[in-house]
Amino acid sequence: MIEAVNKFIEAIEYDNPGVEAVVLNINGEDKIHKVFYPIAAKNIYSHTKSYTSTAVGIAIDEGKLSLDTKLVDLFPEYLEFAVNEDIKKIKLRHILTMSSGFGKPYLMGDQRRAGVGFPDYMKYMFSRPVIDEPGSKFVYSTADSHLAARMVEKAVGKNINIYLYEKLFSKMDMVYPIWETDPEGHPIGGGGLHLSIKDMMKLGILYLNKGMWKNERIVSEEWVNLATTKKIDTGNKDEWGKEYGYQFWMGPKKCAYRADGAHGQLSFVIPSKNAVLAIQCSDYNDFPKFQKLLNDIVFTD
Repeated sequence: MIEAVNKFIEAIEYDNPGVEAVVLNINGEDKIHKVFYPIAAKNIYSHTKSYTSTAVGIAIDEGKLSLDTKLVDLFPEYLEFAVNEDIKKIKLRHILTMSSGFGKPYLMGDQRRAGVGFPDYMKYMFSRPVIDEPGSKFVYSTADSHLAARMVEKAVGKNINIYLYEKLFSKMDMVYPIWETDPEGHPIGGGGLHLSIKDMMKLGILYLNKGMWKNERIVSEEWVNLATTKKIDTGNKDEWGKEYGYQFWMGPKKCAYRADGAHGQLSFVIPSKNAVLAIQCSDYNDFPKFQKLLNDIVFTD
């Protein structure tokens, strides 16, 4: 693994496609730490979704949520805005697998910047038609992740950033992070968390260790196993995007799963190597080139 990652670094040093930092952690130790630009907390985009998933897992461990909790169970006050009855079928498990049934990508970054959904994202989503049977079809949508985060907040009675700081960030020697919020101040469950590569990858290390951080249980092993195994086919034929768990992607290859943010904000967990490979990239990178280098050099079998 070390040799392969060093070859990957040599390749990007020759013709850097926009990689800013690479860290390889094996057996709890950083074996490679290569930084091309000064380290700073940056937007990890949809990598955030895996942190939201962990908040869900912790709330379930505490008995405050279940995978079968329905969206309307926690937000009955928004039912008056629903356009059809199928919204009553949406469960947390559907939201986590991007199969809510809304059938379109909602609250993506460009939509949020354009003011779509302002000022109340919950009202906006309740007013969207449910066009697919919940649980039947994968449609990647940041709105699903945001709904999951709002369900956590309602169940535990506090902002998800505060909840994760108490339950995870502070225990794992992480700062209280900058996190993009919706117009009402609720952190975006599907993006906008700002972390350095060292803090970003700590989630991968936590999952590699089955929910343990040092000698403390952060989230249950049961949740780790549930979240990081295939729950739904996406319909994508590419091995990077064929299978999805609970806000984690499977692959590439059978050896790994990953938290994945736009423009190459990645934490790969590779259990057979007892390793986590984290990469952060510029927002203006050549992702196809970067992806090909990973496939050709690191994930070869």
